[in-house]
Amino acid sequence: MSTQDYSIVLAGHGSRDPAGIAEFMSLVELMRQRAPQRRIYHGFLEFATPTIDQAVAEAIADGAKTVVMTPGVLLAATHAKNDMPSELLALQQEHPDTAFHFGAAMDLHPRLLELCRLRIIEAEARSTRTVARGDSCLVVVGRGTTDPDANSEIAKLTRMLEEGMGFGASFVCYSGTARPLVADGLKAASLLGFERIVVLPYFLFDGVLVKRIYGAVDDLAARCPDIEVLAAPYLGVHEHVAEVFLERAQEGVEGRASMNCSLCKYRVQIIGFEQQVGTPQQGHHGKVRGLLAKDNTPAAAPAWPPYVPHPIEAESMRIIREGRDWSAFPVEQHTALHRLVHTTGDFSSVDELFFSPGAAAIGMRALLRCRRIVTDVTMVETGLKRAVLQQLEVETWCGVHDPETYLLAEAHGLTRSAAGIRRAWEKFGNDVIVAIGDAPTAIMELVRLVREHGWRPQLVVGLPVGFVGTRECKDALRGLLQVQRITNSGTRGGSPWAATIVNALMIDAIGHVYQQQQAAQEA
Repeated sequence: MSTQDYSIVLAGHGSRDPAGIAEFMSLVELMRQRAPQRRIYHGFLEFATPTIDQAVAEAIADGAKTVVMTPGVLLAATHAKNDMPSELLALQQEHPDTAFHFGAAMDLHPRLLELCRLRIIEAEARSTRTVARGDSCLVVVGRGTTDPDANSEIAKLTRMLEEGMGFGASFVCYSGTARPLVADGLKAASLLGFERIVVLPYFLFDGVLVKRIYGAVDDLAARCPDIEVLAAPYLGVHEHVAEVFLERAQEGVEGRASMNCSLCKYRVQIIGFEQQVGTPQQGHHGKVRGLLAKDNTPAAAPAWPPYVPHPIEAESMRIIREGRDWSAFPVEQHTALHRLVHTTGDFSSVDELFFSPGAAAIGMRALLRCRRIVTDVTMVETGLKRAVLQQLEVETWCGVHDPETYLLAEAHGLTRSAAGIRRAWEKFGNDVIVAIGDAPTAIMELVRLVREHGWRPQLVVGLPVGFVGTRECKDALRGLLQVQRITNSGTRGGSPWAATIVNALMIDAIGHVYQQQQAAQEA
């Protein structure tokens, strides 16, 4: 089979915005016009239809023996490195007689740089004022991802446009996930003292995020009337975009696709992302695949299953509930108390516990919102129930063994557990639940960060065990009125205790969502 005899499936992300979907389909039509000899199909990861597997099935039904999937995205981040390859692997197993190939993302292609220049010139042409480029600041807004390699490409693009077009300065911001966010970036750019600011959204198509960017531009213009603020068009449906996609497909089928692997967090240890090396390629769009085309009639059974304990666990809980009078404890604490007795085998263990007012309910809701748990040691992280974490889509992080933690601990004279807590404050900010089960020094560092630097984690579970500094750190945590907290008195505790409390809150969170869904179905 010749490498020239192949079909293309352009794999887009998908959007809730009909305008973005319409532009994507217009681009596919433009590609067909520019490559009439090629059969070109399209599919989406989420929201819109056809889905990628439907597009591939259509291509095969039309007789395609070789299919190249080309990521319809600007930069190689999670979608191009993870979600789409996992789709391709599943399709290869489903269609073993079809030869599949994968193209690279667009990345910083010279045609796209040229298109960016065109969009900037279009924005400048709409102004009635004549402003030298040296008196203008260029602000490029990227999508923002969890992949630092992809985010850095936006910075590279911005620098190339600044130097190539002669701007006085440039600034980078992102519409989500990465920082600075759009509003913060525009505010910072407005303080640089330039006569004009040109804002370029580095996006392929219209959509919710692009509209937000233009809204932020309008807000800046209203707040800063002395600065001319120009909004450049996004890339959109253009022959340069179509040609780059066709080129990437050709490279893919010929085995010349080049990914940004030298600094890929899945292949090499990148500062701050060391734990993600070797992460399996797994798609995470199943829940919203083709969502907008689905029947919105509620299903007969709840989409969110309840927590179902093992029969032995259930019998243990029955014995514990009947083993003492629990009426003195608030109902919201019962799951945590029962499970701690189950872990320790000791009814008296709960008498030492301290819950700040509302801590259990607030912590449970914070798990549903923040979905990130920080632990002081890996034993606490290991003690968290895997199935429950997966159902809630909660991430865990423990920095005690990270290279940066070693360096931080050595440079500042901290224990590694305390250094890991400091890194969590720097890395994640306030949207975390902190569970400490081993190190009194970790609690004391947390207390210091709360008091001196305004850290406000959503909940702190502090239950270390031992005789050196343990009572003192728990007393300090108990008196820390700025945060919700769960701790105890005395020397008892440990990683199993801390993990048990968090597991109980997660089980309550599952029950809370399940009950809400049942109530909605019955209404």
